[in-house]
Amino acid sequence: MIARRLLLNATVLSLALGVSVFAAAQDTPSQSGSDTGKASSGKMSKKNQSGAASVLASDKMFIKKAAQGGLSEVELGQLAAQKGNSDGVKQFGQKMVDDHSKANDELKALAQQKGVTLPTETNAEGKAMKAKLDKLSGEQFNLAYMSHMVKDHINDVAQFKKEAASGKDPDVKAWAGKTVPTLEGHLQIAKETNKKEMGEKKSAK
Repeated sequence: MIARRLLLNATVLSLALGVSVFAAAQDTPSQSGSDTGKASSGKMSKKNQSGAASVLASDKMFIKKAAQGGLSEVELGQLAAQKGNSDGVKQFGQKMVDDHSKANDELKALAQQKGVTLPTETNAEGKAMKAKLDKLSGEQFNLAYMSHMVKDHINDVAQFKKEAASGKDPDVKAWAGKTVPTLEGHLQIAKETNKKEMGEKKSAK
């Protein structure tokens, strides 16, 4: 009888120990999974915080150069609208003000989204060109301004096409690609206006 009792007690004890071990085993993965989830969540959070507005150096440089170029186009366009002595030059200058002001606003919004601080003034080359044109008037102004606009837009079209084709940031690439047709239109008008101004100069001689 005593032996049977001892056997029964041992069996009960074994069952109790088995349940405890099983419960502990069930709890451990749950806790581990929870910790893993927290770690994973932390990693994602950091990644989102650091990557949300990250822009590669090449794309950032394009944005800043485009901003400076846009500011220069507006400033020189205002000068042409005031000082140009032909309707073609005046109209082209005003078009530069209108179109590039719109593009500049779009770029500001894009830069803000990407966390890029834009320059608030033109570069040294833009300032030098403005100073040069500011000293000219009449036919001299027309020829100098339109000649610069042709060269400037040839460069702009090339740079924007390059960014649209090989830029890394999809939003910056899309904006560059969308702006290319406008710049190509400017280049075509600039060439035609420049040719006309040069023709009128020859006629005057």
